Amino acid sequence: MTYETHGKHLIAGEWVGGSQTFASQPAHGPARDFSVGTVDLVDRACQAAEEAFWSYGYTTAAERAAFLNAIADEIEARAEAITEIGSQESGLPEGRLQGERGRTTGQLRLFAEHILKGDYLDKRHDPALPDRAPLPRPDLKMVQRPIGPVAVFGASNFPLAFSTAGGDTAAALAAGCPVVVKGHSAHPGTGEIISEAIHAAIAKTGMHPGVFSNIQGGRRDVGTALVQHPLIKAVGFTGSLGGGRALFDLCAQRPEPIPFFGELGSVNPMFVLPEATAARGAAIGEGWAGSLTMGAGQFCTNPGIAVVMAGPEGDALVAAAAEALKAVGPQVMLTDGIAAAYKDGKSRFDGRNAVQPLLTNADEGRNASPNLYETDAASYLQDHALGEEVFGPLGLVVRVSDPDEMETLAKGFEGQLTCTLQMDEGDTALAARLMPVLERKAGRVLANGFPTGVEVCDAMVHGGPYPASTNFGATSVGTLSIRRFLRPVSYQNIPDALMPADH
Repeated sequence: MTYETHGKHLIAGEWVGGSQTFASQPAHGPARDFSVGTVDLVDRACQAAEEAFWSYGYTTAAERAAFLNAIADEIEARAEAITEIGSQESGLPEGRLQGERGRTTGQLRLFAEHILKGDYLDKRHDPALPDRAPLPRPDLKMVQRPIGPVAVFGASNFPLAFSTAGGDTAAALAAGCPVVVKGHSAHPGTGEIISEAIHAAIAKTGMHPGVFSNIQGGRRDVGTALVQHPLIKAVGFTGSLGGGRALFDLCAQRPEPIPFFGELGSVNPMFVLPEATAARGAAIGEGWAGSLTMGAGQFCTNPGIAVVMAGPEGDALVAAAAEALKAVGPQVMLTDGIAAAYKDGKSRFDGRNAVQPLLTNADEGRNASPNLYETDAASYLQDHALGEEVFGPLGLVVRVSDPDEMETLAKGFEGQLTCTLQMDEGDTALAARLMPVLERKAGRVLANGFPTGVEVCDAMVHGGPYPASTNFGATSVGTLSIRRFLRPVSYQNIPDALMPADH
């Protein structure tokens, strides 16, 4: 049965319409009308979130875990409708949407399990020492406490896992923070269904209705009002460097500056070491092509740059990658705007000095085909534009003459989400030289794989030095992400009757 959207915002338990609407732009299927967000709705949602915090911020871990599990249950109950409208709006295949839905509900359940263990609170206790000389020590307890209402911006490339009930929302709710979501206009119908699931979970578990609100797409003033609202205490964002940096600056310019947890982009360089190139260069090239074009290259962990030694063995790797890319046809991109940005990004490489085209394609409309270019390390280091992310299936090979130049190039990269080593046992010494550099550059360093899969678990870090993210001490994936929305409080000589429930 086809889901019929109502096109309204969810504000503190009420579905609210508006006088102005916008039409969705689906890859296929019908366009639908949705109410336009306003500054007034932002204020109403933030006021409700603050009111909800006085109860939700003092719930037990068990109560919040039940809420997170209820959200997962309600999402699964709407599985078919989510897949249908999500595929229409984004152009993503149904299998991808089904997998992303499983990831979304899986991280909700993982976070529920995690907070029940209590480790995330980092509880510490220094008992009183009344007889200590020259001064006694008071009883001191420390525990992490939720910070207050959190704003979350939905992501264009993950309509489920990084949007309405995605990682930022799940982490904030797990921490005890109400959430106000600014829905992405690329998938408003998907956001509406997920909001209905959260609304049902609120009713099922008896939570305050202000614990979650969803404001559909609006003009820039809506996002500005949300990050600058005095009741918002942190912001979660996944998106472009330009948009994220603008919001980051707004957060810093507030009378009360707040943390902005932005995941902004990365070229995710892959370093192919000599022994691995000689032993299995063609296989690495083919694997790189597969990772580069997965989902039309619309992943923030897309390995956009391969660092390869000059010489015939490196030539064979590059040739294998180019041949594999030729076999990949046009793919539908998430939005018309993303498709246009991909074409603009490609134009930076066409006709550029010291950049050789290895495979180029011209696309029409919302489609994207692979493109592959090559340059040398010296040219790359002198031209900052070559290191800017191109969101889509575009790869750049950077040739190096020897291990010293590979290390120099590694030091020249900006902050990244990931860095990859393709290595064999004989490459260990060179890999050891590179490791101190790469761990300073990226939040995740991997060997003999491709970074496009991001596991949701305890040990995952999805973040990195700027411009990959705006807070290199945080992650937007995995259980550590909950800590972003907590702050430590020390309690001195406070009776247990006054301590937080999970102290």
